[in-house]
Amino acid sequence: MDAERLPDVLEAERTWEIPKMMRKHLVPLVAVMAAGTVALSACSSTPEAPAPARASAPAGGEATAPANDAVGGDLALLSGTAKSNNSAANTGDWAVPNGGVAAGAARQSSQRWVQLTASRAGDLNPVVVNGAGLTLYRFDKDSNNPPTSTCNGECAQTWPPVTVAPGGKIFIAGIKKSKVGTVRRADGTRQVTIGGWPVYRFAKDTKRGDTLGQGVGGTWFGVTPAGGKAGAPEGGQETPGTGNGTTPPATSAVFFDEANFSDNGASQGVAGNGCQNLARPGVASSVAALGSLKIWAGRDCTGRSQVIDGDVADLATIGFDEAVVSVRFN
Repeated sequence: MDAERLPDVLEAERTWEIPKMMRKHLVPLVAVMAAGTVALSACSSTPEAPAPARASAPAGGEATAPANDAVGGDLALLSGTAKSNNSAANTGDWAVPNGGVAAGAARQSSQRWVQLTASRAGDLNPVVVNGAGLTLYRFDKDSNNPPTSTCNGECAQTWPPVTVAPGGKIFIAGIKKSKVGTVRRADGTRQVTIGGWPVYRFAKDTKRGDTLGQGVGGTWFGVTPAGGKAGAPEGGQETPGTGNGTTPPATSAVFFDEANFSDNGASQGVAGNGCQNLARPGVASSVAALGSLKIWAGRDCTGRSQVIDGDVADLATIGFDEAVVSVRFN
């Protein structure tokens, strides 16, 4: 019964001369029914759900923290390498394989994805390299608390910041997800951070293993997987080997204790000419390498062997799970 009809009911009560005893019970009943009708009407209406809160875009000097395998909200943070994630050729770090500064279309392509791999370069071990195997650096005049980048203008021409476009991807191998983030630069681009430190390349590094930026000005150092300074101020340089695979020869490799380059387990880097014994033999389940190399089941490159052409996400697929003891680079 509609609450607005209550006066009509009461009028009818008087008109029909309902006995006094019946009126005594009818009026409260009508009031209760009217109140129930109003309450029922209110319950049947579905209020509009509040809009979900939006995360505000980070301003200069503000870092974006990883959440649900993402950094910056719209950036995917994925375990593995660019190759194991089927990245397109001439994109991401592969768009500038010989260092320098990317421009035009190459600059846009280079920001589609970024690879961060714990590796070895020259005398630096461990140090983080990008998808092309180029050493990545940190700058003492920056800050990691809060993350802040101070290298702009001409500085950024010599030290190109490692940036990633909205909707881009960051591949990590041998680096914990909790160590990876981004920071908004003065020009609005988003720079990758490791341990809160913004990371850069050195324009004069032109090939894998180069560490020409190590110790420059006493403020530039290779960056470790945790964001620290790699090695001593003086850095070395790797000499490429000849290799035996169908791809260019690798100069270094990272072996992971777990499959799929997982950051949950330990990893070890190895580099050098000729045969190299692993510091921890017989524990690797995956390997990341920028080129071909030969793995062996015995020390000093003896016993069973297998040539691999780059990354192997699961060494069990080639019968070498927890069996690699030594490796040959040329």
